[in-house]
Amino acid sequence: MKLNHTITDIRGIQVGHAQDMDALTGCTVILCPQGAVGGVDQRGGAPGTREVDALRPLHLVDKVHAVVLSGGSAFGLDSASGVVRYLEEQGVGFDVRVARVPIVPAAILFDLGIGSPDVRPGPEMGYQACANASSDPPAEGNIGAGTGATVGKILGMGQAMKSGIGTASMDIGGGVIVGAIVAVNAFGDVIDPTSGEIIAGARATDVGPLHIGAQGYFADTLRVMQSLVGRTALGFASRGNTVIGVVATNARLTKEGANKVAQMAHDGLARTIRPAHTMVDGDTIFALATGARNARRADINIVGAFGAEVFAQAVLRAVRAAEPAAGLPAAADR
Repeated sequence: MKLNHTITDIRGIQVGHAQDMDALTGCTVILCPQGAVGGVDQRGGAPGTREVDALRPLHLVDKVHAVVLSGGSAFGLDSASGVVRYLEEQGVGFDVRVARVPIVPAAILFDLGIGSPDVRPGPEMGYQACANASSDPPAEGNIGAGTGATVGKILGMGQAMKSGIGTASMDIGGGVIVGAIVAVNAFGDVIDPTSGEIIAGARATDVGPLHIGAQGYFADTLRVMQSLVGRTALGFASRGNTVIGVVATNARLTKEGANKVAQMAHDGLARTIRPAHTMVDGDTIFALATGARNARRADINIVGAFGAEVFAQAVLRAVRAAEPAAGLPAAADR
């Protein structure tokens, strides 16, 4: 099988984007109409989610039919309603005899700081993302949930950089494929774990209260944070950030296994984003396992380890595919 190196390498997974390029917001849907065993791990201090409890062990539902990643802050959770409507029209959902109820977890990111803050993804945009979904390689960068994504906001939005959405996959052997898709809207900087260098983040400044930046292009968020110890809290920094994404595999996993894979995928987030999981981030990762009854049951440790790898790759692709917007530069500009 020839891979396209995106999450749609996993059979049964489709991805669709919808966005408003003027308002700089959008949503992305990851469809799995045949159902996939789902899991979730949420580590940031400021999450916005829907239907995540259904994914945890000890709960009745063991499969989901889509995951929504959306901009718009809490308002953007409405986009999942359009996905539910679309799937119901297709006859997809959890059979409760009198109806089929689509199970559609969702997570949102805060992109109200650029574009038009009073325009947010809603049911119609979620429905349109489903209509746009396919198994083709998904577009990356300033599209879908990545339309209004930014990174590096400790010095305020004026010193931030544009980010986006990215995806990656790999064949880990034995016919098992692991993929990821992620919208990167982090408070911190994005790091290339190979070189340890910042590739996108807070840009240096020689104006304002901190006068950070005579040393190079990037301010280095950790360095700025260290200068604040004992002086002030991060009240001047943007409070709306979040990295949201999905790691998926064609292997067979139990519900507990899917939750563990989601947990391990956060290692990839932490390798590429510094700092990660802060109180001003809502970092949330979903896991999907599409494995059919006759699919190979892969070792959770292996799937989780490579889930972290592809998640890290997807983060880097999200940043490198981004284009300038709202006066903010992108990594490709450098």
